[in-house]
Amino acid sequence: MSQAANPYSRLMGIYREVALLESCSSLLQWDQETFMPGRGVDHRAEQLALLAGLAHRRFTDPLVGELLAACENGPAAPGPAESVNLREIRRKYDKKTRLPCRLVEELAQTTTQAHPAWVEARKKSDFGSFSPWLKKIVALKREQAQALGWQDSPYDPLVDDFEPGETESSLSAIFSELCRGLAPLIEKIADSGRDPDTSFLSGIYPVKRQQEFGRDAAAACGFDFSSGRLDEVVHPFCTGIGPGDTRITASFDSSDFCRAFFGILHEAGHGMYDQGLDPEHYGAPLGEAVSVGLHESQSRIWENFVGLSRPFWEHFLPRARAAFPEALGRVSLDSFLRAVNRVAPSFIRIEADELTYNLHVILRFELESLLISGELDPAEVPAAWNERFRQLLGVEVPDDRRGCLQDTHWSNGIFGYFPTYCLGNLYAAQFFAKARRDIPGLDSSFARGSFSDLLAWLRENIHCHGMRFRAGELVEKATGKPLSTELLLAYLQEKYTALYNL
Repeated sequence: MSQAANPYSRLMGIYREVALLESCSSLLQWDQETFMPGRGVDHRAEQLALLAGLAHRRFTDPLVGELLAACENGPAAPGPAESVNLREIRRKYDKKTRLPCRLVEELAQTTTQAHPAWVEARKKSDFGSFSPWLKKIVALKREQAQALGWQDSPYDPLVDDFEPGETESSLSAIFSELCRGLAPLIEKIADSGRDPDTSFLSGIYPVKRQQEFGRDAAAACGFDFSSGRLDEVVHPFCTGIGPGDTRITASFDSSDFCRAFFGILHEAGHGMYDQGLDPEHYGAPLGEAVSVGLHESQSRIWENFVGLSRPFWEHFLPRARAAFPEALGRVSLDSFLRAVNRVAPSFIRIEADELTYNLHVILRFELESLLISGELDPAEVPAAWNERFRQLLGVEVPDDRRGCLQDTHWSNGIFGYFPTYCLGNLYAAQFFAKARRDIPGLDSSFARGSFSDLLAWLRENIHCHGMRFRAGELVEKATGKPLSTELLLAYLQEKYTALYNL
């Protein structure tokens, strides 16, 4: 049979075309948040709506269903690689064919217009100006959930877009367990009376030097800048345009060291996962990340498990002192480590410490679920946010900018994504614990500025598999254990007991 007549080859050709269309959308979205003139938003909305419609129509064409059926019911059993691709394409096809093209285009256009409205509302701390956009987006996402179908919760099909197989009920159970495990440790730290000096983290940090220092650290960890770049945005993100083109971003503040530096490590972790996917499988599920939670695990490993560790700063603090002598010239290693690992309730999720960060995510998960179920009206979000924030973190939210307007996700129509941040922490703890067991002297190599052994372990055990395994399967294959809260809680207990001398 010729390649042109081969159902599998024809199917994969269409899937690759869709991947290319989606990569064009990713590039336009990156441009919108980095360099696009503000007045270009309406035209950009039309461009993205057109691309979203083209991709949707191409992938949901009945021919794709016919080719899938021909492959699944063919005379010969598919090989292992083909089986993975067919499994994942079938899953996506069955979901996307339930969505009307009109809804896909309307979501793309609405969210493109809503994003700059969110940027302006956040700047002015004015939820009221963004509220009509949120109301429209929530209505569209509820329509999406209805079209996809669900058994227990309308939130389930939205979570499934980012973490296949996850449900609201399973997330609620693991998050409740995580909260119960974190609460005593957070309380002990608060009761210890020890509050590290962090004043030097708000010193003089010229942006150009921050960019250079952050870029050097990301490169040392393994992010390949010959296939990537770093740019400035309001809310940091990473986007993999395609093989050889992975872009990371950061938000810089000339009086704040942590915001940009740890954000760069976080996004570089995402970027190294994208750069570690097999380019031979681009445009196929075997060349795609397992899930968003697995992607988050890679960013959290580099940001927290590596970037907040003593060995990392044994190597990088002398360089940081040289780059920022005004702020860090006389700061000791112990003082620096206590400062960057300080545990205290804070308003901004991306600036939160390792312990309370999870509470930020759980808050958003709870509110999203209520919005999608219809139990919470979008106009009531600020009041609901502030009350639940007070219950979880014990502080009063001063304004919407530092409250419900701080994240870009809802303006982009991304509902169901937030839970993956907590899952990423859990995955990361298991991966990192196993890597330390498998790689003798890992901490010593970090202290020498060598991170290649860890990256090689991640490449071999995570990145190279693409979507061969579902997230839970991959965790168990890589670590020998199913996902649990045990290793994350043990890591946090050991680390912060020592830091705070509890």
